[in-house]
Amino acid sequence: MELGIGMFGDVALDTKTGKYRDASVKLNEILEQVKLMDQAGLDVFAMGEHHRADYAVSSPEILLAAAASITNNIKLASGVTVLSSSEPVKVYEDFSMIDLISKGRAEIFVGRGSFIESFPLYGYDLSDYNQLFEEKLDLLLKINNEENVSWSGILRRPMENQTVYPRAFNNGVLPIWVAVGGTPESVLRAAKLGLPLVVAIIGGMPRQFKNLIEFYKQEYLRAGHDESKMQIAIHSHTFVSDDQKDIDQYFFNYKSQMDRIGRTRGWAPYTKEQYNGGRSKDGALFIGSADEVADKINEVKELFGLTRFIGHMDVGDPAHDVMMNSIELFGEKVAPQVR
Repeated sequence: MELGIGMFGDVALDTKTGKYRDASVKLNEILEQVKLMDQAGLDVFAMGEHHRADYAVSSPEILLAAAASITNNIKLASGVTVLSSSEPVKVYEDFSMIDLISKGRAEIFVGRGSFIESFPLYGYDLSDYNQLFEEKLDLLLKINNEENVSWSGILRRPMENQTVYPRAFNNGVLPIWVAVGGTPESVLRAAKLGLPLVVAIIGGMPRQFKNLIEFYKQEYLRAGHDESKMQIAIHSHTFVSDDQKDIDQYFFNYKSQMDRIGRTRGWAPYTKEQYNGGRSKDGALFIGSADEVADKINEVKELFGLTRFIGHMDVGDPAHDVMMNSIELFGEKVAPQVR
């Protein structure tokens, strides 16, 4: 089983000045953290895409390209590329270049996006939310598998025997995963296409997603795909410390970001009871000591038959030294117990 760390590039808000932390500082901290992940022997780093003041990364490709030049083994993925509001040709070109720089370590996680800021920003109509994703995924897969592309859709001009360069490291083919939040239609699409699945589990209880993942397995096989090539991952909020003070402090980081997002979505303020419930044995927060986090990962590994776990670790922008310690523990103490 592969183990990785995901981030969104959260930047904390200074309540005294009303300003967010310097994005330049945050970006360089992330690069130091990715370098440590690589040194610690972790398998994957996934970088998210957002277009808001409280996140520093609008273009995962740029950050991943920088990371490619300072790492040797870790896979570098978007987590996720909001494909509905992206241009598939450019997505392939950017990731193929990362793949060539890193000698075959680039991956794309595609999703429809739970944040919608990119749609008006790039001039897309939200009423086309689903059709945009379906068409653009179809085109991206065609580009990934064919050097000369002929394609037609409804929302984009057709391509007629056009070439897309440069080609990726492995005979032009990049690993493309479908990231979902729990929608059965999205899971079914991934299964029918035979694409690897990433399920974001950030609330409730992981066990609630058992039927959804079994549905994916069933439909994957029904579509005639090779069972030996099936890949299933979950992406969940994660933080590791053997110091209870750090665990307690992480609540305030977590609450600040959940409340900021929640205010735009009508959520009630996040509570310590929710935090402790999520950290409990059955909860969806992988937050605790190295032993506690390893035990919970092993449980979901067996529950779902996972091939990959991505721990999302920078919610609310914890201090750089705290993040480095969490990454080190994840690599040196959690990973051996899971593997």
